[in-house]
Amino acid sequence: MDFQLHIRVIPDFPQPGVSFKDITPLLKDGRAYRAAIDSLVSLARPLAPEIVVGPEARGFVIGAPVAYAMGLGFVPVRKAGKLPAETVSVVYDLEYGSDRLDIHKDALRPGQRVLVADDLLATGGTIRSTIRLVEQLGAAVVGCVFLIELTELEGRAKLAGYNVLSLVQY
Repeated sequence: MDFQLHIRVIPDFPQPGVSFKDITPLLKDGRAYRAAIDSLVSLARPLAPEIVVGPEARGFVIGAPVAYAMGLGFVPVRKAGKLPAETVSVVYDLEYGSDRLDIHKDALRPGQRVLVADDLLATGGTIRSTIRLVEQLGAAVVGCVFLIELTELEGRAKLAGYNVLSLVQY
């Protein structure tokens, strides 16, 4: 399936010069959404993950169905203060300022094989921070899967040494 046909490109959003990739048309089309998840599962299965981790919020709509289709659990990575139990955190830089991501301290076990899943790989900052959280808990990232990769932003370079797999490249 040509997934680009189901991704709406919106020029100059959220600011001039940015070409936003909107996955909502793909998500609302059951056939395309299922095909995308099935394709990501096919990419991920050889990595033999034991659990899937996805960052808030669109990582949930990709990671949770990938986990379900593989018969695995799903662990959410949330923005600061959103998780109710004891957490570990990582602070990372944004273009203007910083942000914090949290994961429950008991979400993963040491040595557990983790697949990180998200909708989009852009600059790699959020995913690199997610990987840092996974590794703080002693788990091992076996790969990262994305619906979309924005190659010109070179996010893959921040993930050097990890298996990075994407369905659509812009």
